[in-house]
Amino acid sequence: MSELINNVKKRRDLLKHMIRQINDGEAPAAVRTQLVRMLGQVPYADVLMVEQELIGEGMKQKDVLRLCDLHTEALKGNIDQSGAKTAPSGHPVFVFRKENRALEWELASANKLYSEIADKKDKEDVTRLFMELHQRFNSLLDVEKHYLRKENLLFPYLEKHEITGPSTVMWNKHDLTRQYLKSAMEAFAAAQKINAGEAKSVIDLVLRPASESIEDMIYREEQILFPMSLDTLNDTEWYQISLQSLEIGFCLYDPQEKWRPEIRNLSQIAGKETKRIQLPSGSFTPEELTAVLNTIPFDLTFVDKDDTVRFFTQGRERIFSRSRAILGRKVQNCHPPSSVYIVEKILADFKAGKGDQARFWIDMKGRFIIIEYHAMRDAQGNYLGTLEVSQNLTEKRLLEGEQRLLSYIKEGEK
Repeated sequence: MSELINNVKKRRDLLKHMIRQINDGEAPAAVRTQLVRMLGQVPYADVLMVEQELIGEGMKQKDVLRLCDLHTEALKGNIDQSGAKTAPSGHPVFVFRKENRALEWELASANKLYSEIADKKDKEDVTRLFMELHQRFNSLLDVEKHYLRKENLLFPYLEKHEITGPSTVMWNKHDLTRQYLKSAMEAFAAAQKINAGEAKSVIDLVLRPASESIEDMIYREEQILFPMSLDTLNDTEWYQISLQSLEIGFCLYDPQEKWRPEIRNLSQIAGKETKRIQLPSGSFTPEELTAVLNTIPFDLTFVDKDDTVRFFTQGRERIFSRSRAILGRKVQNCHPPSSVYIVEKILADFKAGKGDQARFWIDMKGRFIIIEYHAMRDAQGNYLGTLEVSQNLTEKRLLEGEQRLLSYIKEGEK
């Protein structure tokens, strides 16, 4: 038996046979027992290679998805990560894992709400709890950026190393999760008031499948994808992934530390960062433009024509807190469900050409804050997005008389 276990080819053949058993309908629990008894712990590289071989042998897409769910259940707790590499702070895998911790927090909060609703009598009103679930799922929608970075940055580099299993299996699983989340948001939109019996049905049919799908993918990433990727990609490849990650955005986590590997051609790889940005009336280096935008004495947030948050300033005096985790999110999901319809109305008016500005002002702890939304259009009048401008006008409202430029000179001489 030990000879079989220690022979890589035989071990993978046996693992492939067991996975086929699962795919043919054999109970995962029974196969799991066999795995424990015969193999002890399965090296993560074996799981990946067996998956890839099965796909190469022509396994159908619907079976790939079923395989993903069933054999993950069978292998849980039996994948050997001994000797796996760790990712330093700021490394793309470090960021992926931080995002998973944030997603797990949201999933745990959702599970707690599921339990609270399950304890209610069917006729009892649970609208408040259901709206809290809505907020949790607004946050879970952020998983889209996590998946996009995998699909568009990590998977292409793995494919260069002839590792195609993750992109085939996981991408299909991503799409299934997207469908679940879409159905969940449709269910929330349809529920203005809901009792416990109705909410339990929605949870069982729509919400729980979505949250469990995200949870299962976290397991696969942590146990198989990330260890294997760290073994495969070199620092140059990881750095290129890191440089491109900000364009897609981050999921519920804002990386604070920038990872810079010790490689000779680092400046050449990052060369794009030093080029000047050419505009019709001049140019900036990225560093200069960042400083200009952050020096402007008000907050700016740019939402593109597809309602996606793409940029915000990071000035010294923040009015509303922002983190880079909102980049790539739909702006509707950055607002409480109770006010989303107002945001959608403003954006719809801008897109339809019914207006170019919406202005609001509030008292925030003794500060007079003005918030303006401006439609951005090109030379032909086509809608490009919306610019949110927030400014603290407390001190400026108190100004009287005049202060001329020469007054500054006199004060400086004193």
